[in-house]
Amino acid sequence: MEISNNNQTNDRSWQKVIMKYNQPDLRKSIWQICNSVIPYFIVWYLMVQSLHISYLITFFLTLIGSGLLVRIFIIFHDCGHGSYFKSKKANNIVGIICGIIAYTPYYKWHSQHSEHHATTVNLDKRGNGDVWIMTVNEYLNSSKWKRFFYRAFRNPFIMFTLGPLFMILVQNRFSKKYMTPKERWNIYFTNIVLLLMATGMSLLIGLKAYLLIQVPLIIIAHTIGLWLFYIQHQFEDVSWDRTGSWDYKTAAIEGSSFLKLPVILQWFTGNIGFHHVHHLSPRIPNYNLARCQYENDLFKDVKPITLLSTFKALNLSLWDEANGQLVRFRKVTVHN
Repeated sequence: MEISNNNQTNDRSWQKVIMKYNQPDLRKSIWQICNSVIPYFIVWYLMVQSLHISYLITFFLTLIGSGLLVRIFIIFHDCGHGSYFKSKKANNIVGIICGIIAYTPYYKWHSQHSEHHATTVNLDKRGNGDVWIMTVNEYLNSSKWKRFFYRAFRNPFIMFTLGPLFMILVQNRFSKKYMTPKERWNIYFTNIVLLLMATGMSLLIGLKAYLLIQVPLIIIAHTIGLWLFYIQHQFEDVSWDRTGSWDYKTAAIEGSSFLKLPVILQWFTGNIGFHHVHHLSPRIPNYNLARCQYENDLFKDVKPITLLSTFKALNLSLWDEANGQLVRFRKVTVHN
């Protein structure tokens, strides 16, 4: 279990409560791969055929394909936590393959994601594997240009249009000096395989057809993924703390959202809406998250957020330390 050494709560009974959900079920894992990856490629094939009929049909299939791609990403995500199979090798192999399908390098992404789990909603440890957020005081004491850049970054239109493109074309494609050799080579390997796949498919169905299918598919899926990642730790009742008062259990339950989605959307997003449960124990496979939530009184007081309320959360852009809440820009007065 990925638990920080920082100020832990004295009552550790919750660990015993969730321990029984940590064990992956091989049959469930394999079945989930089958009902996610196989339909994805079937939809891809149908999209190719639909280009000869109407692009409206193609786009409708794109929405389904994007949902399936998000579901494949959740499998990729679970593999990186070592929660999908008992075998580390099996987790890595399936994770790398799913990462290629989702245009995301496995080792590089999970290195950042592990740090995210260790520092979730810790105001003193922001900056890696999270969405940029400033406190009110930081914002007020920033230069005009930094405030302008931050407001642009937090603008929902910019975040969910340029953001996914930046992730796909830059963040997931290039290595950095601080990365380990394994992380760098995994990026190169992922890029080479994607290039070979794109070349092969372009020769088979034509470059235009390939781009008309793959580009909107991957952009929509990454947009959904970015929105999910945003809402998981930035919502109306979220709790952020400084290192001195940061606590693993509190950060998981009060700093991560319980996004209650319609059943079909919960299926496509691989139960990741139960994000508070996931942060309490990343070793719980996604197919056990809902059961863990509903079978234990530990989560009875967790307030769910709805799909509609997520749109309101997009306007919450600054952390007000004095009042312990996220606030809108209009609540802050800049004097210079």
